[in-house]
Amino acid sequence: MKYRTLGRTGVQVSTLSLGAMNFGAIGHTTQDDATAIVDAALDGGINLIDTADMYSQGESEEMVGKAIAGRRDDIVLATKVFNPMGDERNHRGSSRRWIVAELENSLRRLDVDHVDLYQIHRWDPQTSDEETLSALTDLQRAGKIRYFGSSTYPAYRIVQAQWAARENHLSRFTTEQPPYSILQRGIESHVLPVTEEYGMGVLVWSPLAGGFLSGAIRAGQENTSNRAKLMPERFGPDAPANKPKLDAVEKLVALADEAGLTLIQLALGFVTAHPGVTSAIIGPRTLEHLTSQLAAGDTELSADVLDAIDEIVAPGVDLAPDEKFDTPPAILDASLRRR
Repeated sequence: MKYRTLGRTGVQVSTLSLGAMNFGAIGHTTQDDATAIVDAALDGGINLIDTADMYSQGESEEMVGKAIAGRRDDIVLATKVFNPMGDERNHRGSSRRWIVAELENSLRRLDVDHVDLYQIHRWDPQTSDEETLSALTDLQRAGKIRYFGSSTYPAYRIVQAQWAARENHLSRFTTEQPPYSILQRGIESHVLPVTEEYGMGVLVWSPLAGGFLSGAIRAGQENTSNRAKLMPERFGPDAPANKPKLDAVEKLVALADEAGLTLIQLALGFVTAHPGVTSAIIGPRTLEHLTSQLAAGDTELSADVLDAIDEIVAPGVDLAPDEKFDTPPAILDASLRRR
């Protein structure tokens, strides 16, 4: 395993991080399974664990807390806030009221007195940057969080938040967590240049493109992806929108074979090759999944292989636009672009 500095924080994190989204009801992962996965990840050199309050409605945080008991100081612990946690209208978003209250809930579920990285899961158009950053700065000064970051923010919102922090003399987002894979390279055009400009750490999610780059979803073969079974309209090999991705996957499989790599090693080696990426978040549902992904911990792709990937999926191109989740609200809601 290799390690990189998380932005300008001085904190060293592994180039592969453990994402805990599948812990609990979402991935049907039991506590024993989760603890075994955490044990193996730490043994494999991973030192950053990323979860969120909304993963299985808090169950993931609880399972992570039990799995890391007794070794908290060896782990860079990250969680997130924003998505709904119930039907109450104010139990969501990035207002000071909710951030302060929900951090306490996360600390209780994780059974810790602080988290190292607290992230705003999505940009909240209903809340000002000053409101959010002010609350996060106060929590940082109180010692309940060490750093804070954004997740899946459009590039212009990253810039706006940096400006708001400077203008109001507040602490700033030190990290961003965007989706990034061979099939989804859009952030190369807009997000990564901005995060590099501001010296932000970048933790990328979905480096295996929801299973397309793990080999679980391929044209003409048995589908072994849990996501594809649950959401065939989005991840199924028969969905028309997936044909470009499936075509690219077959070319990538051939390239990986030629390079003596697994498809997973090729995919993870690609995202960690970018100088703007700090760590790739892997989200194993089983110990077997983790083992196959840890094999990429020291993968380095040659320039020839990276050039060949560029020929298959051009730099800056998204073949998986459904995984972006950073579309400005006015694009999705017609009322916001009409007087």
